[in-house]
Amino acid sequence: MFAKYIAVGLVGSALLAGAAFAQTPTTTTDRANMAPAAASSSSFQGDWRGSKIIGLNVYNDNNENLGSINELLMDKNGKVQGIVLSVGGFLGMGSHLVAVPYEKVKFVDQPVAYTGAGASNAPANRPASSTTTGSSTSTTSGAATTSAANPWYPDHAVFNATKDELKAMPEFKFST
Repeated sequence: MFAKYIAVGLVGSALLAGAAFAQTPTTTTDRANMAPAAASSSSFQGDWRGSKIIGLNVYNDNNENLGSINELLMDKNGKVQGIVLSVGGFLGMGSHLVAVPYEKVKFVDQPVAYTGAGASNAPANRPASSTTTGSSTSTTSGAATTSAANPWYPDHAVFNATKDELKAMPEFKFST
């Protein structure tokens, strides 16, 4: 009796497997009906990762550290409209959040150019640093390291203000 069940099971499996192997695979050569291809990293060349922009150090024109980028504010179309800076404090405690327009912040691909009293510790033959904003690029002479720039995010940001001016600005609060 048990042998009959095994034999029927094997025959049924063979019939189902034969029917499955007999089917021809369907291939579509019409590109309009095909699913979109996955985007490769080369299609986004030159774009920055938002996760790397948040936490980026912000300096002023005198290379004084003002704080860091806390958040990016975007409109409904995904265009960045503003940047929330975290100014002052220690390890996030006592920091003051201020919102500044995105157009007022410049992003720099090269490390900070030290020109103050500690500049004697910096290597003498450094290339010029390249400053990049949303639509304009300028080159400034100054000290920068010889490391290659990362194409997925800038090295730091520059905002023309002092730490005291930023602390005097009204505090930015996220609506709940």
